[in-house]
Amino acid sequence: MLGDFGQYHHYFGHFSQYTLTFFLCDTNENKTTIAWGNAMKNYNIALIGFGGVNRALAEIIHNNSGKMEQELGFSLKVVAVSDMYLGSLYQPEGIELEALTQLPVEKGALAALPNGKEDADNENIIKNSNADIVAEATFTDAVTGEPAISHCQWALSSGKHICTTNKGPLALSAGPLKTLAAQNQLGFEYEGVVMSGTPVLRYADQMLKGATTNRFEGIVNGTANFVLGLVEQGQSFEQAIKQAQELGYAEADPTADIGGKDVMLKVIVLANSLFGVHLATQDVACVGIDTLTETDIIQAQQDGFHWKLIGKASLLENGQVEAQVAPEKLPSDHPLAGAQGATNAVTFYTDMLGPVTVSGPGAGRIETGYALLSDIIAIHTKTHH
Repeated sequence: MLGDFGQYHHYFGHFSQYTLTFFLCDTNENKTTIAWGNAMKNYNIALIGFGGVNRALAEIIHNNSGKMEQELGFSLKVVAVSDMYLGSLYQPEGIELEALTQLPVEKGALAALPNGKEDADNENIIKNSNADIVAEATFTDAVTGEPAISHCQWALSSGKHICTTNKGPLALSAGPLKTLAAQNQLGFEYEGVVMSGTPVLRYADQMLKGATTNRFEGIVNGTANFVLGLVEQGQSFEQAIKQAQELGYAEADPTADIGGKDVMLKVIVLANSLFGVHLATQDVACVGIDTLTETDIIQAQQDGFHWKLIGKASLLENGQVEAQVAPEKLPSDHPLAGAQGATNAVTFYTDMLGPVTVSGPGAGRIETGYALLSDIIAIHTKTHH
């Protein structure tokens, strides 16, 4: 799966009834080499957090370095890693990625590599390493946004671009961070925050220009959708959550997924980006799928309906925004009812196009690792054009 970079950097859209479905596709034939000037640009990367997502990014870089240089016009070198459980490692000349990607998940494991330490060193690495770009993929704190907000501040204050999959900084501190990035002429990218590898934020920002969008609704948590699907098939909530964890969709503590807090943060990020407002957590009513019973879910399916965890927001005529997260029982012909497994989907309601639905992968380590790579590509594009 990681053997060909072509399958990561080309998106193809399938259009039907104004529905856009994104999927990753192999494009071996007729490859295009993109040149961004005469000199090959190298970016040094610092990985903050080394769970599934940043490990996947390291694997993508390791397995596709040659194709990346040929097709995108730049190279990437991982120079630093810091993780609260695994420890830290800084090698200014570049870390050998074969050993890094095979690192065991053990306390202080990075200490076994040259220059490695048993303890995390986030602040020092972000501020003082020779990294050009910080890839931030730590756990989301839905209340404080820390330590991810500080990670972003340190990077942008130290002359480093940042890309993150962490919802906290975007939901709780987007304005100040975007201002800091603009002041220092640095990239601040976060495509993976809402739908992992599916580019819903860039789609809304770039592809819907000229149209007025005053409402959206969507399935933006792959774990909750996956669990609901398994319960429809007869599994218990406990069995379904365990399987989601085994597949890497759910965290060890799935509370934010099942209770709706993850969707709440994503609704805030998308609404603030789309409507130019400043929603906060207290502005979004939030109910999770933990309010449903297995009987509720199975009975709905027998009646021709499907329970889905829906996040939505509407821009009212007075400039206020109404937003909520709650399970909804959708008829089978609803545009969002067909989203199965870890697939996510968002429907934008526009004045010129009517409803436009974007769907694609909403969970998974490789998919989210790709989102970070797409952010790096965006940083490169913006700083070289």
